[in-house]
Amino acid sequence: MGWIVAVIAAAAAVAAAVRAQNSARAERIAAARAELAERQAKAAEARTAALTDEIRQLARERIPAAALALSHPTAKVPGLREAADVDGGSARLLTEAVQAARAAVVEERGRVDAAARAAMRGTSAKIQSLLNQSQQLLHELQHEYDDPRILQLDFRNELALRRTQATAVLCDAWPGLARQNSPLVEIVLGAQSRVAGYERIKVANHLRDERLALVARAAEPLAIALAEVLANATAYSHPDTDVQVTLQQSGGRGAFLVVDDAGIGMDGDALDRARALLAGPPEVLLTELGDPPQTGFAVVGRLVLQYGFNCHIEDSPFGGMRTILRVPAHLLTVLEDDRSLSALAPKPVRTQASPAVPAPTEQETAPVPQPAGGEAPALPSRRRRAPRPAPARAASVAAPDREQVPRTPEQAGASWAALQQGTLNGRSVAGPPSAPAPDDHDHPDDRDDQGDDQT
Repeated sequence: MGWIVAVIAAAAAVAAAVRAQNSARAERIAAARAELAERQAKAAEARTAALTDEIRQLARERIPAAALALSHPTAKVPGLREAADVDGGSARLLTEAVQAARAAVVEERGRVDAAARAAMRGTSAKIQSLLNQSQQLLHELQHEYDDPRILQLDFRNELALRRTQATAVLCDAWPGLARQNSPLVEIVLGAQSRVAGYERIKVANHLRDERLALVARAAEPLAIALAEVLANATAYSHPDTDVQVTLQQSGGRGAFLVVDDAGIGMDGDALDRARALLAGPPEVLLTELGDPPQTGFAVVGRLVLQYGFNCHIEDSPFGGMRTILRVPAHLLTVLEDDRSLSALAPKPVRTQASPAVPAPTEQETAPVPQPAGGEAPALPSRRRRAPRPAPARAASVAAPDREQVPRTPEQAGASWAALQQGTLNGRSVAGPPSAPAPDDHDHPDDRDDQGDDQT
């Protein structure tokens, strides 16, 4: 019996040892599980904190930066800061959120810009109509009263027309003036008459054929573009310096209008922006043109895109900027022999000497590609007058029953310039000269915008 008790006692001891071992193992497993759970909880907490930080950065930095980059391509858009602590699915969703926000901003900007353009088109049309009526009345008054103040008022009306028409063109409106085939030299004369400081513009006509003309559909657009370029050149050069305009004919490649000023230049960024605008980008938002908007180069670029001529800007040998308008051969024609030019149209230079402004090369006149990180363009800004119907002229004093033929815009500009100059000459003999007309210069930031014209 003793051995049985011993066996039972041994079994009990073994069982107790096993129970103790199992209990210790269970405690170790429980501790391990608790530790694992704690680690997992800490990891989940870290991921949650990282995701929360990323969402905070998304709202405060990434989405605003992505919206800013639409107008300023050089602006940096931050990426994920805690990419290692954010799982792949969450990272993809965060990236998609930035892209969706960017797309929404682009769509909304497009809608806002379209609405603004539509409103400005309607407003510009009404203002043009009123200014055209005012101009017709002023032309009638000029033939009834010998008062130089009427000339000054007429000129200011012309400047307002040019700015209004430029705004309309920028908002995708038709230039608004139907023309016949027009001599290239008269296009230059008409554009000159729309610019403050017109007396500083010196034209050198090196065309081989003075009957060279623009086809009807391109005449007014080119006049608008050239007026914008001339306005920029006069605005950013000293009042005592001339603005040189050279007309050149180049074989089968068409004709060139080269405008040189001796004013301020443009830095590299401004020049890149100007070239991007002048190249005629498919879309330029009004909000990208500055405050106040610098529209000159944007207007020229819009006309380049629609009518097929080219515009290029570079440093001028005179110290300022040189702008080259190239008219391709398919936009040119030759007038009939019986068509007479304006008496003030610049006559061709018959000398064999080289012209003061060298002929532009093909590289100079080729369309300039838009720079890869440059802004879609400000601009730069040159503008043009609004179209108006040619008014029927009052009967002359010598022949009161004779009705005159309506004048073209170039003829109107030429007669105005002649009358203005005669009045100023007469007043300079009779007394002190009259005060100059107020400056029509574009905003100083214009040239920085292309800088929108040196625009």
